[in-house]
Amino acid sequence: MSDKKKADIFELYAQDPEQADEIVFGRVSDEGRRGFLKGAGLATMGALLGASIPFHRNMPSGLIPAALAENAFKIEGKDGLTVLNDRPVNAETPAHLLDDDVTPSARHFVRNNGIPPTNTNAKEWTLTIDGHVNKPLTLSIEQLRSEFERMRLNLQIECGGNGRAFFEPKAKGNQWTVGAVACAEWTGVRLRDVLNRAGVKNSAIYTAHYGADTHLSGDPAKLPISRGVPIDKAMEEHNLIAFEMNGEPLHAMNGAPLRLVIPGWPGSFSHKWLNRIQLRDVVHDGPKMTGKAYRVPKHPVEPGAKVDEKDMMFIESMPVKSLITNPMSGVKISVDNPVLDVRGHAWAGDNTVKEMYVSIDFGASWVKAKLYRPKNRYAWQRWNAQVQFPSAGYYEV
Repeated sequence: MSDKKKADIFELYAQDPEQADEIVFGRVSDEGRRGFLKGAGLATMGALLGASIPFHRNMPSGLIPAALAENAFKIEGKDGLTVLNDRPVNAETPAHLLDDDVTPSARHFVRNNGIPPTNTNAKEWTLTIDGHVNKPLTLSIEQLRSEFERMRLNLQIECGGNGRAFFEPKAKGNQWTVGAVACAEWTGVRLRDVLNRAGVKNSAIYTAHYGADTHLSGDPAKLPISRGVPIDKAMEEHNLIAFEMNGEPLHAMNGAPLRLVIPGWPGSFSHKWLNRIQLRDVVHDGPKMTGKAYRVPKHPVEPGAKVDEKDMMFIESMPVKSLITNPMSGVKISVDNPVLDVRGHAWAGDNTVKEMYVSIDFGASWVKAKLYRPKNRYAWQRWNAQVQFPSAGYYEV
């Protein structure tokens, strides 16, 4: 499917009807796949169409109403996202929809590697801490809530591939433009507090993260992704085991009911549908931790150059970046008042952005923007600037 094409609902159902049912109509019931024409599925379909279906009993199995099929499928609970892929489901947010200081849950991007779990009952969910610990733990979400200090932080998460669409030569993978980034308010407990409860052995040097999502092949023996961080990073105070997003339960596509938030590093470290953290005495070697996955050259190279594996290193702290969120592209202003207010966000991985500048002449000259401090470490920083155009014409800020 092309980079910009939104996933077609026919294609989605042809590839994975159970996952399609979950995306389009919500969670599958305990009795198994409900399909189109049973119980809540029929009611939901009617709600989407805005009318009941008098002859639903005559509908062939698997038929998709034309009124639904004519529209690209949408991810339930998300608003305005551009779907890049439907298996696994990946979607980014147009820049102008990221203008809020705190990203609404409906506009937080979606990055999946496998098939999300269907059983995400928070009351039944448990998290296991094991490996190189003194006392392995299995904790319920209620125990996390009641036995550890709760934290509420604005934390920025960015996909390691954000901006990939602009690479030349092209890189493999989802062609993210600028919208695989967000800064929601996360509520949870410190990862380090939970690890300390288990007792971190001196032999532990790395974490390994596991979730309840399944491999695209459907093989239960395969993991879609399992990444980890050095123990020093894991013990940083802003890492959360999160169970709320913007004061509400996590969105299903953002890891409900439990996830890690490891801010400042690639989003792949912030494991979704979290059910196990293992401490290891070696660098973790799970899926997406070996080969060239999430690695960059240790030194500058020509674009597209071949680099020996020994000269590659993990992407850790993400690079400095900024985003224009207002106005959206294509705005026109009067030549009688050629002044434009521009604003957006800036961020810099483990670091804080010191200064922010904008240009209207393709970088020949720069105007300093007003840059605000983050609400807390690892939140993105609001900036704004006022630019004046010298004459009528086409400009890029």
